[in-house]
Amino acid sequence: QERREFIWSEFNDLLSHLETGNISPLNEIIVVDELHIHELWQKAIERKESDPEGAITAARTLIESVLKHILDDQSIIYNDGADLPVLYKEVAKSLNLAPELHNEGIFKQILGGVNSVVTGLGALRNKLGDAHGKSKTNIKPSIRHSELAVNLAGSMAIFLFKSYSEKKNIL
Repeated sequence: QERREFIWSEFNDLLSHLETGNISPLNEIIVVDELHIHELWQKAIERKESDPEGAITAARTLIESVLKHILDDQSIIYNDGADLPVLYKEVAKSLNLAPELHNEGIFKQILGGVNSVVTGLGALRNKLGDAHGKSKTNIKPSIRHSELAVNLAGSMAIFLFKSYSEKKNIL
């Protein structure tokens, strides 16, 4: 009886999984779509007043997730630990968003600004986010800093995702 109870307790989760067909959260594939982006953006928005450092980190993570999704979906190989500007440069090339790929001055200017925004979000997270340890001399970001980061990241994430979606549907 003792062995039966032990075996039952050890295999109960597995048997339950096999009987119900539920997928373990560890095996779920994260689907990045516009709804998922808005959910991540909403999490960052909710933190911007109560936790500005966390909101800045969430904003940067949102951009990184979209960039990696686009690269993965196109089977473009990248270093998983690459900095945000490196990831963005690869995505910009693949989506024809790199400033050097355009002749029109206004597009060069805007796309150069987009590059600066992505680079700045990465640097802002490193300086003011909660992803790294803090020293005594570190400053705490104000709500306006987190609002700027969150709003820029959300807008950029949607723009990049829609640019990629449009490219996929055209080809």
